[in-house]
Amino acid sequence: MILKIMKKYLTVIILILTVSGIAEGSDRARGYFLSIGVGPRMPVSNFAERSVLGYGGNFEISFTDDKFLPFFIYGKLGYEIFTGSQEYYQLSEYTHYSIAHVPMGLGIRYYMSPLIQNMIPIMPVFEAGFSLNVFQEVHDYKAGLGKNNYLEDGIAPGFSFGVGVSAFALELMANYNYVKSNQFLSLDLKLRLPLFVNF
Repeated sequence: MILKIMKKYLTVIILILTVSGIAEGSDRARGYFLSIGVGPRMPVSNFAERSVLGYGGNFEISFTDDKFLPFFIYGKLGYEIFTGSQEYYQLSEYTHYSIAHVPMGLGIRYYMSPLIQNMIPIMPVFEAGFSLNVFQEVHDYKAGLGKNNYLEDGIAPGFSFGVGVSAFALELMANYNYVKSNQFLSLDLKLRLPLFVNF
């Protein structure tokens, strides 16, 4: 059973590597894949003035078939959190600030021809997507200011685009992410596993 799954998995990888096309008259190939990614999140622009390096992770389901290889469609669910910087606390009225996002996104990914084709092919990859981000922002103020602490909840649209390198089963992606007034760079190391492969 495991050998059968691995055979199908390797077949899809070979299909991706033959970016120039699948031979006419060949059977239709398709696959669903699960990937898990984790990594750091670096605030940029105005967001960097109040937050420090954060972290996050995500689960992703991707799909392709031979009609639109080397493009993949993906859906993603993640979690990201940032806290305030010590400098921000000293210069502001805050004793604590943090924001957490739960992004739910859809996007498209494009795999280029391998740069290295030895034992493990290494492919450049590009992606772009849109997301809805459920967020919670924590505002805690210094005592004696007469301000009440509060939580701000909401949903904000966002988008991202990125580049990376992929051995397909293992991938490293760097993305620019925009959410409301929060902009950040993410770096994710991803492990991808086949859920269903048909050829």
